[in-house]
Amino acid sequence: MSHLITVATCNLNQWALDFEGNRDRILESIKIAKERGARLRVGPELEITGYGCLDHFLESDVCLHSWEMYGQIIKKKETHGILLDIGMPVLHKNVRYNCRLLSLDGEILFIRPKIWLANDGNYREMRFFTPWMKPGVVEEFLLPPAIQKVTGQKFVKFGDAVINTLDTCIGAETCEELFTPQSPHISMSLDGVEIITNSSGSHHELRKLNKRLDLILNATSRCGGVYLYANQRGCDGDRLYYDGCALIAVNGKVVAQGSQFCLKDVEVVTATVDLEEVRNYRAAIMSRGLQASLTETRYERINIPVELAPRNSTFDPTVIPSKVRDIFYHTPEEEIALGPACWMWDYLRRCNGTGFFLPLSGGIDSCATAVIVYSMCRLVVKEAAEGNQQVIIDARKISRSPDDWLPTNVQEFAGKIFHTCFMGTENSSTETRSRSRELSERIGSYHVDLNMDSLVTSVVSLFEVATGKKPIFKIFGGSQIENLSLQNIQARLRMVLAYLFAQLLPWVRGIPNSGGLLVLGSANVDECLRGYLTKYDCSSADINPIGGISKTDLKRFIAFASKEYEMPILDEFLNATPTAELEPITKDYVQSDEVDMGMTYEELSVFGYLRKVEKCGPYSMFLKLLHQWTPRLTPAQVAEKVKRFFFFYAINRHKQTVLTPSYHAEQYSPDDNRFDLRPFLINPRFNWASKKIDQVVAQCEGKEVPHLDILSID
Repeated sequence: MSHLITVATCNLNQWALDFEGNRDRILESIKIAKERGARLRVGPELEITGYGCLDHFLESDVCLHSWEMYGQIIKKKETHGILLDIGMPVLHKNVRYNCRLLSLDGEILFIRPKIWLANDGNYREMRFFTPWMKPGVVEEFLLPPAIQKVTGQKFVKFGDAVINTLDTCIGAETCEELFTPQSPHISMSLDGVEIITNSSGSHHELRKLNKRLDLILNATSRCGGVYLYANQRGCDGDRLYYDGCALIAVNGKVVAQGSQFCLKDVEVVTATVDLEEVRNYRAAIMSRGLQASLTETRYERINIPVELAPRNSTFDPTVIPSKVRDIFYHTPEEEIALGPACWMWDYLRRCNGTGFFLPLSGGIDSCATAVIVYSMCRLVVKEAAEGNQQVIIDARKISRSPDDWLPTNVQEFAGKIFHTCFMGTENSSTETRSRSRELSERIGSYHVDLNMDSLVTSVVSLFEVATGKKPIFKIFGGSQIENLSLQNIQARLRMVLAYLFAQLLPWVRGIPNSGGLLVLGSANVDECLRGYLTKYDCSSADINPIGGISKTDLKRFIAFASKEYEMPILDEFLNATPTAELEPITKDYVQSDEVDMGMTYEELSVFGYLRKVEKCGPYSMFLKLLHQWTPRLTPAQVAEKVKRFFFFYAINRHKQTVLTPSYHAEQYSPDDNRFDLRPFLINPRFNWASKKIDQVVAQCEGKEVPHLDILSID
């Protein structure tokens, strides 16, 4: 006999500290869930505050306002008749916890604090919250007086418990707990919990989604049960983009999946599940039955006298369980096209901006940035065509368009909000200038083409008058320091011009009530890691969509976009030699990025991964690459490349402290803000590690191995 229950989970585009906006999106999700017949609704982690409040969580106002919003939600009759699982911070006995609040018909059933906190990579939850280190323990929680008036309750249960209805048992785990070796869902399932909710604030990284979904499917495959995964979506005020993909799984199979990248602020995912399938699945596995009978973990049940399944004594043929479906994954190229685009849209509409300004150099990095903006415009036009009123309102506001205007054409919308500029000098080639202009025409951006030689000459002349010395390029006989300074003058002046044009171009165009444009940077993650950029040059901007994406992935993205967006001009960017064009071009010399860096972009990606993800210092990195790169390279060549990488990484580490805030998309990002916490003053020679590397090289070459006294302290 079937036992059917309709359940709902959701993606919500919450914004840190936007209490009323977050409240309204929660209410909208509850409304949609009820309209679809759901009896249980679960939302993202910390959905009332927004996940990314960071040190604002330390302010008492945040807990106060959370309770005020929560009270407004559960007292509305429209939110009754459905079991609600809502997330917010709670102060219990003067300790701050990251909690789930479960309620029904305006009454709080219990509060479940998060047990295992995310505290690595981009996450610092233990800076703001304390984990509930008492598994299976439940205490009394005194509700705030204002909430007592709303619910008519004085105390509720607080701790590690589950909910027992008349027809099933429900437990909650939160985000990181899914990723731990002993996840709560294991002991919950062995104690008879049939429906498990997971509320997350999980961010996007390239190729990461499969790990998250594999864990969910593996959990329900081994343990059986219904698993509801909810996630935040959007840029809630920082470098991360939370990529949604709400999911409902039953016994290791997906029955409903939300979108990963989307401009909808509220997306509700529902499914009708058969609890008899869960019971049969579990009962058929003898080893599971033995473990369940022997488990020592017994959860306190919060009993509520209601059934989640609709009461109907007769068979209803219109209510059927949701069918199993295939999981949908985006390719990495699609992730690059969509993730940063959605992040930029959130950033633009929430900062009250007028649009973007991009220095378009004719190289692949600024090209990729421009194409991502184009992708954003495509998403806006698509959502507007589907009737997304919030997107239409935001598009009108950003573009300063009249109330009857609709974004129906991608190039037209790009022309309103996207501004590009080629800032040429005598070192620029006609090819890069031409590519920039053609790309702008294809995308539809408002384009400016200028030469800045007079500006560069004026600065050099000023220096000459002040010092009596005139720097010249190395190719004409100058020193390395002269050569570098002349390149940096051009790069830094481009940054000054970028902000000048970003502030004044809307005024030039006569756009009414316009503010300045957001300046976009376009330094990729490999250049940031190597420090192959000038401090405070045109890589210094307001935001950088590609700062967490490797050169290798950007090239694949451009190849994809060339076909997907029907832009053959992109092939010219793809085939061009990467060059900064800051040195004179002669018949014998054209500046090349990879020659300047002394390593390829592919090698940089490997160095970056080993340094950050594999936690390798110079010596351990050398040993790994010695096995991977020989015999293609000799041990001495591998050693030289590793030493060179760490030298330039170390001397340029200070640049990471002022990097433009970038979309986080790669595990080996060198972003100094929380993610990659390393000093910016390091001995670039790594002397002891270098000696150990030299010892191994000598051994490989059959030479006398220099002795290193590892026990010496003299």
